[in-house]
Amino acid sequence: MIQQINEIAIEAGKAILTFYNGEIEVEKKDDKSPLTKADMAAHTIIVNGLRKLAPDIPIISEESVLPDYETRKDWWRFFLVDPLDGTKEFIKKNGEFTVNIALIEGNEPVLGVVYIPAKERLYYADEKGGSWMQNGTDEPQKISHTPYDKSNAARIAVSRSHGGSDTKERLAKMGIQVSEEIPYGSSLKICLVAEGKADIYPRFGPTMEWDTAAADAVFRYSGINGTRKSPLTYNKPSLKNDEFIIGL
Repeated sequence: MIQQINEIAIEAGKAILTFYNGEIEVEKKDDKSPLTKADMAAHTIIVNGLRKLAPDIPIISEESVLPDYETRKDWWRFFLVDPLDGTKEFIKKNGEFTVNIALIEGNEPVLGVVYIPAKERLYYADEKGGSWMQNGTDEPQKISHTPYDKSNAARIAVSRSHGGSDTKERLAKMGIQVSEEIPYGSSLKICLVAEGKADIYPRFGPTMEWDTAAADAVFRYSGINGTRKSPLTYNKPSLKNDEFIIGL
């Protein structure tokens, strides 16, 4: 299934890029977050592709009507999708936006695909195969990382658009000193941890489950000595994530 989902993500990414080089029209959703035609084009491709691939598996997408908890609380398996994660980065045209597709079983992601259209870079992972990264048509490369050791200063991934001024101070209270801050957009921050380019990703601001699920799978299955533990869970009554640190 993962190769078919990779192809769906890449197709959605190509659709996003058709809007990228021209003037980007921006609307505002009810929560004041930005929405573009690229978001909706990617959403349509992904939803249609997943319904064809696995018609019996429900889909939650950021750009669809959210089923109420009474409807979804008994779902054991569902797709969780962010068609264009990092819309602010897309609008800024800095290339740091992604297509995110995850398969949730129970309350954990068992498969995740993160595609960076502007860089033609694909991250993908599942329980059986582990975590991989592929640039364009190059051969995929297995990625892995070792758990962070608090005795060393940490390279931390930080949000390019949602920076927190007290992050270092809060980490210091946990016994974590920071050696380097690596700013990045969208779900790529978790992928940086998965491939060992950052030690941890602390997020003390708001995120939604669809923002993290696909990259969370890439992180979980990138452990050298087996599946890594993640602080994140899915299909909660509210789909908002609590504060978290990936990589500990």
